[in-house]
Amino acid sequence: MLAVVGLELWFTWRTAVDAANAAYDRSLLGAIKSIDANISTESGGLAVELPYRMLEFFELTASGAVYYRVATEEGLVEIGNADLPPPLLPLETGRPQFHDAAYFGEPVRVGSYARRLPRPLAGHEEAQRVVIQVAETLRSREQFTRNLVLQALARDLMLVLVAGGLLVLAIGWALRPLARLRQEVGGRSPQDLTPIASAGIPLDVQPLVEAINQHVERTRRLTEARRRFVDDASHQLRTPLATLSTQVGYALREPDPARLHDALRAVKAQLEETVRQTNQMLALARTDSAELVSEPLDLRTLAEQGTRAWWSEAQARRIDLGLDVPEAPVPVQAHAGLLKEALSNLLHNALRYTPAGGQVTVRVAAEGGAARLVVLDNGPGIPAAERARAGERFFRASNASQPGSGLGLAIVRSIAERHGGRFEVEPGPDGQGLSAALVLPLHAA
Repeated sequence: MLAVVGLELWFTWRTAVDAANAAYDRSLLGAIKSIDANISTESGGLAVELPYRMLEFFELTASGAVYYRVATEEGLVEIGNADLPPPLLPLETGRPQFHDAAYFGEPVRVGSYARRLPRPLAGHEEAQRVVIQVAETLRSREQFTRNLVLQALARDLMLVLVAGGLLVLAIGWALRPLARLRQEVGGRSPQDLTPIASAGIPLDVQPLVEAINQHVERTRRLTEARRRFVDDASHQLRTPLATLSTQVGYALREPDPARLHDALRAVKAQLEETVRQTNQMLALARTDSAELVSEPLDLRTLAEQGTRAWWSEAQARRIDLGLDVPEAPVPVQAHAGLLKEALSNLLHNALRYTPAGGQVTVRVAAEGGAARLVVLDNGPGIPAAERARAGERFFRASNASQPGSGLGLAIVRSIAERHGGRFEVEPGPDGQGLSAALVLPLHAA
């Protein structure tokens, strides 16, 4: 508003200068006409009877000095102030010209006028033009302009003050709902994750409230999932720890070295399973909360590296572990470490449940704008009625024959969802075994 006021004052000043010049130039032209009316050539020369009263009145109006000059165009006859500044442009007959100049170091406004004499002067064959100039100081004009600008400044400042006051009141009134919203949110307890009521909130702020509610809902779901995870984890770990305690107690009471060795071997197996279950729970928690820093990857290279890491395990179990990848790259934008974790869990499950002499295949494909990382096996699979629950935390199929925690596929599904993909479970080739697929968006190379 102050910038606009400054611009408006500049325009006001220019308008005031133009208005003052228009008004005072008419007075200047009146003085010129009065002098022109008193010019005589009856004597054969150039004679002027000056209107002294008019000039005195004009000096009072101008609040300063008034100068005049009457001369022929070639300057042979000069009456008055002969050194008045000449007009800037050639004079046209009968058309006055006004310009600003300096006279004796003081700014003046000069009016010039030319007309042709009715008869030639003595010694001349043709009638000449006479030039009449009247100049006045600029004090009255400057005072007039200054008054107009000061009036405009006072008006604009009053307008700014009134508008600023109204603006403060309007903003204060408009922000009252936001102040209430701030008090409501600030007064909530840390456990209160209910949505914020949008009643009474301005329409332009409601999208912000909706975005906050969405964030609160995501936080609520995450908090609920973590609470449920902690409850489930404590339940799942209680059983193996109790078993370990029982087995250790049995070993301490067993005097037979052979049975003691068997008990210790059972303790070792149970401990290894408990360690793996704990590691899986930590991996799942890390998958849910870790920052996702993705990079361009070729899914073929990742599948090859993950498959090579499990070849020795497959050979020890006498299982044919194969790799099926296309010739063209399959680019994805993903976190390499998380994808390796997902593939490792899929291969671990497949190798555990595939009988000796069976087959496990890691397949990579690009289909329908999506990249697919599939692990196929010809093991027992998952019953059709239970496939929809594959990927739930701590869920184990009814035909599971190996010890486990039910977290392997949950980790895979969580990683797929973190990458904007999905986890699919289907029957294996010819309806036997299992096909577990990690489906990710295909990244344009």
